[in-house]
Amino acid sequence: MTTIPHDSHSPHGHPSPAPERPKTMLWQVYKAAHHFRNKEEEFDGVKLGMWLFLATEVLLFSGLFCAYTIFRIMYPQAFANGSQYLDWRWGGLNTIVLLISSYTMASGIRWVQLQEYGKAKFNLLFTMFCGLVFLIIKFTFEYTPKWSGYFFFLDPALKHHHDSGKTALGGLFHFVEGYGGKRPGELFSYPFSTDPYEHLWWSVYYSATGIHASHVIIGMGFIWWVYRRVCKGVYGPTHYTGVEMSGLYWHLVDLIWIFLFPLLYLIH
Repeated sequence: MTTIPHDSHSPHGHPSPAPERPKTMLWQVYKAAHHFRNKEEEFDGVKLGMWLFLATEVLLFSGLFCAYTIFRIMYPQAFANGSQYLDWRWGGLNTIVLLISSYTMASGIRWVQLQEYGKAKFNLLFTMFCGLVFLIIKFTFEYTPKWSGYFFFLDPALKHHHDSGKTALGGLFHFVEGYGGKRPGELFSYPFSTDPYEHLWWSVYYSATGIHASHVIIGMGFIWWVYRRVCKGVYGPTHYTGVEMSGLYWHLVDLIWIFLFPLLYLIH
């Protein structure tokens, strides 16, 4: 008699399916680049390179701080006149937004190290959201009124000015006659200026905050790139170089604003 072999774990004698092997994450099979001996050496080299790059960024903004100092000493009244048009409340709100984003960025790195990818992705997305809020405040409530005289209809400052009745973008922006024209250099055309060097203040203001805003946009791009790679399982406890480098860049962006906020908004 021929005996049909059967699996003792199957009630019908059919062999049980093989247990499903756990999915291999990309970070588990990642190997260092050929010019590094191991992943630890690669991480140290990349981090050193990032710090050198950040040092050049500090040099870039140092030039702006030097220009601010020199022009402020030479034309103190022009800087006093210009800075009074900045609302410290918007600057303070943007400071809080960036400080929160620094915390969520650091949390995102930590959650990647702990393989808590859901929490990591949430923190990275929230960091990008904070960057977007910062840019909206900067361009909508600060740049636009000073440059063109158009106030966003929800801007609290609008009630302190005479609305000319002229609107734009379907009523989202209301024009205030005589408020715009606070532009840098030769573009300056503010009709109520009392100092001939006030355009230098606005040159420094737009240069410093504009370059900083461009760094916020670049930082958001880095974080989005990292977020997509986190979704693919590229990073994990033993490989999170990209996430940490993006975090270093974002922290520098926040740190620069910590210096710009008091210099531009608080010192009159």
